[in-house]
Amino acid sequence: MSNFDETMLYRDWMKVLVVVFFWLCTANSQGQQGASVTEATGNELEASFPPALPPQFATENSTIITAQTGSTALIPCLVHGIGDGVVSWIRRKDYHLLTVGLTTYTGDERYQAVHLHNSEDWTLQIKFVQERDAGIYECQVSSHPPSSIFLHLDVVEARAEIAGPREKYLKLGSVLRLTCSLRQSPDTPVYMFWYHNNRMVNYDLDRGINVTSQLPAKSSTLLVGQATPLHSGNYSCVPSNAQPASTVVHILNGENPAAMQTGGRDLTWLRSPSLWLLLACQTSLLHS
Repeated sequence: MSNFDETMLYRDWMKVLVVVFFWLCTANSQGQQGASVTEATGNELEASFPPALPPQFATENSTIITAQTGSTALIPCLVHGIGDGVVSWIRRKDYHLLTVGLTTYTGDERYQAVHLHNSEDWTLQIKFVQERDAGIYECQVSSHPPSSIFLHLDVVEARAEIAGPREKYLKLGSVLRLTCSLRQSPDTPVYMFWYHNNRMVNYDLDRGINVTSQLPAKSSTLLVGQATPLHSGNYSCVPSNAQPASTVVHILNGENPAAMQTGGRDLTWLRSPSLWLLLACQTSLLHS
């Protein structure tokens, strides 16, 4: 073999060695990159699935809800991050399970869980609430372990009240003013009607009666500018959502109020022990 042929063969082998070396370097670099991608992917997957957090209640624990008899009570329970958990309502005084999810587990149809799709609010609704419904209710989420808050329902009986004494005495021609207010009423009334004896008089302007109602303030006033004997009688304040109240009005035309109150001689003398002893002695003498 000539020197020229040896030189050409050497160059060819060098080219092969360079190609092999380059391939090995490239493969090694790709392996390292693949390992980095795998590691990065693993970290990414690990970051995508953090440890599960317990549900968070947005409704404050020990919240007091006030409802009046006959109304609809709404006990709220707002939960963040419920995940696959299920909300249940429990009446604590007898540990009675009321609802699980949207299913009612009590025979009392007044109870119902109210929940809009994709919302975080699970409200317990009690229709036609009664005084016996008062007490503590538990909103429980079926996490591990279960999470709960406790809410107190206070049931009150709203009533109307007319200011002043039960019986009122006015002089002929004076101003008659009756003011009615609602007590223990968390809800605004739809109406407040006044009755004179058995007649509703809210619109009796022609009879000299003017009624002004402030429903948001839960009050109503009946006004007569110049009272006459026709305005005497029983007046009742009847709200839409409360027990009524009554008062009796006497329009005096020179009469003595004390005489009108007693209607004649006081009957307390019948309770005198000495009188009964005297009557017993006289009865004994008559039969002796």
